[in-house]
Amino acid sequence: MSRLIAITGATGFAGRHALSVLLARGHRLRALVRTPARAALPAEVETVQGELGDAEAGARLVAGADAVIHFAGALSALRREDYFRVNAEGTAKLADAATAARVARFVHISSLSAREPALSAYGASKRAGEEAVLARMAALTAIIIRPPAVYGPGDRATLPLIRGLTQPVAAIPGHAASRFSLIHAGDLARIAAMALEVDDTGIHEVSDGTPGGYGWEDLIRIASALRGAPVRPLFLPRAIPAAVAFAAEAAARLTGRPGMINSGKIAELYHRDWVSREGTLALPDPITFGQGLAGTVAWYREAGWLPRAPGADRRSAH
Repeated sequence: MSRLIAITGATGFAGRHALSVLLARGHRLRALVRTPARAALPAEVETVQGELGDAEAGARLVAGADAVIHFAGALSALRREDYFRVNAEGTAKLADAATAARVARFVHISSLSAREPALSAYGASKRAGEEAVLARMAALTAIIIRPPAVYGPGDRATLPLIRGLTQPVAAIPGHAASRFSLIHAGDLARIAAMALEVDDTGIHEVSDGTPGGYGWEDLIRIASALRGAPVRPLFLPRAIPAAVAFAAEAAARLTGRPGMINSGKIAELYHRDWVSREGTLALPDPITFGQGLAGTVAWYREAGWLPRAPGADRRSAH
């Protein structure tokens, strides 16, 4: 059934994947964007100019909508309060606008980082955003989705990891004993679309369905099969990336431009348990990392983000 879906974060990595899925399912879309002329969205997507936290823009976004899918958020910021202004206060204002407009369904894309709010300002702000939605649960019929690390074509955040997995030696900023879940952006998009149809509410952790998640040895095995040659892991002592993060944060304060490397991100990377606790939002045919890595590497190489390999990748790596 076609619905009018109001969406935030449509110009971001995961949001663009969601647009494709929602349009393919016949939904009408209205997106909140800062600069419509530069958004490069499909012509059939209606746009509302504004930022998350702008009450007037939020009201225009949700007016007459059947549902809201909220992807937008601050992934990096200079100060703790900047994360909260977007991820917590911005989410609360959008939820208030949806409540006032009597929107029947509110799908909030959070983060598995919210499960461990003490590790980072980002995780704490995402938890606060969840709490804002939960406080309005009855009026919104809301569902909160916590994805783990999201990867796939078009993602620059996981590009350094993917690049390392295509080389003879992969430098890994993390603990050798860590376990974690993963999800392909295409699957997160399908889960967001699924959330429009199901009756579930509350918090749901999602993944690609791999029982117990992955360990680094699993990723190395998959990458070695794809590469057709061994990939050797080199686990970095935490002090090394911590020093890099310290320097990056100092540079960010000088330039006023925050980056993805900061002390909170390092704390998340060295946390040993990021395995999703599976709920009811599970796909029958998820993209495993063996499948997703091959397609992602191929996309990166076609886009020029990675050098082309001398031979063809083995697409059946699992």
